[in-house]
Amino acid sequence: MKADIHPKYRPVVFMDASADFSFLTRSTIETEESIEWEDGNTYPLAKVDISAASHPFYTGTMKIVDTAGRVERFERRYGGRRRSGGDGAPADDSAEG
Repeated sequence: MKADIHPKYRPVVFMDASADFSFLTRSTIETEESIEWEDGNTYPLAKVDISAASHPFYTGTMKIVDTAGRVERFERRYGGRRRSGGDGAPADDSAEG
């Protein structure tokens, strides 16, 4: 095997901010932030939107997590567009000649 081509496999803390849940595991993920863990050591921190603590399959409850504002971004992007024709049928944009 070639030396120095594989990513570093190290302990990393993954934090689910929506459920206030963190766990320590090993990963190759690159992170910018770090956190002091319960054992007093400092580890790299990776923030996740959904984990087993907040996923509806594991919790049994439905919770809408819209951290990126996807609905608002969709409305801004496509909300003003309306098709011509009042009957709900798609507009015919083909040119007749």
